[in-house]
Amino acid sequence: MYKIVNKKQLNSSVTMMDIYAPLVAKKAQAGQFIILRVDEDGERIPLTVAGTDKQNGTVKIIFQLVGATTMLLNTKNEGEYIQDFCGPLGTPTNTAGLKKVCIVGGGVGCAIALPIAQKLYEQGCEVHTIIGFRNKDLVILQEEFSKYSKKLTIMTNDGSYGEKGVVTEPLKKAIEDGENYDHVITIGPLVMMKFVVATTKPYGVPTTVSMNPIMIDGTGMCGGCRLTVGGKTKFACVDGPDFNGFEVDFDEAIERSSMYSHFELEAREKHCNLYKKEVN
Repeated sequence: MYKIVNKKQLNSSVTMMDIYAPLVAKKAQAGQFIILRVDEDGERIPLTVAGTDKQNGTVKIIFQLVGATTMLLNTKNEGEYIQDFCGPLGTPTNTAGLKKVCIVGGGVGCAIALPIAQKLYEQGCEVHTIIGFRNKDLVILQEEFSKYSKKLTIMTNDGSYGEKGVVTEPLKKAIEDGENYDHVITIGPLVMMKFVVATTKPYGVPTTVSMNPIMIDGTGMCGGCRLTVGGKTKFACVDGPDFNGFEVDFDEAIERSSMYSHFELEAREKHCNLYKKEVN
């Protein structure tokens, strides 16, 4: 059992928790993930490590309330426990030798991007960050990104905060204005990452994407997280989650990501109905 030592609501649909898991905290690096179960009957879900406190033995996770399991997890409070917390899994983000990087995050994907920004900053890299959200109410982690970014641009689709538009607009402008990035690292919705890659590819700026497909065991055994990268089958859990964005078949990944949407909706509705009965 793993204790929740801190819980904070970042916005109406995104929650941050610190979980006491000293062995995971000791080894976890930026870009890796864990798999958890809320209770002994729960499903396994992957969540990216959003930060660690090695001294206190805690691992930070940030999750969006999109399905039954994340909704159930959100009912847990400080001092309570979750069943399983396995990790770290996956390959850490490779930041070796990078001197100037643009990080592009979208929505809750910013939680994955933050520890990478921190790692780059701490190794002396110049970090420019572009983060995008649908509206002002969904903006998260601005203060944290400001700490590690020489330049921070916030975009909202409706213009209610920061600049109006999508993340590819300031990225393209920065490249055309002469920002010579060694690398672009993008993390967020599949469609967003697809268009970030479409923006950087004509300029030859190496671009890493963080993939989070359907995943079950996290060890490469089930094959559920398979992707086509460079014409070959790869598994996000062991070969990634980071990949060369120029080689990822995004159309296939987007199609596969919606395969179980009907079942996810059923599970969410079932949980909502159970929750309403408990409240009433």
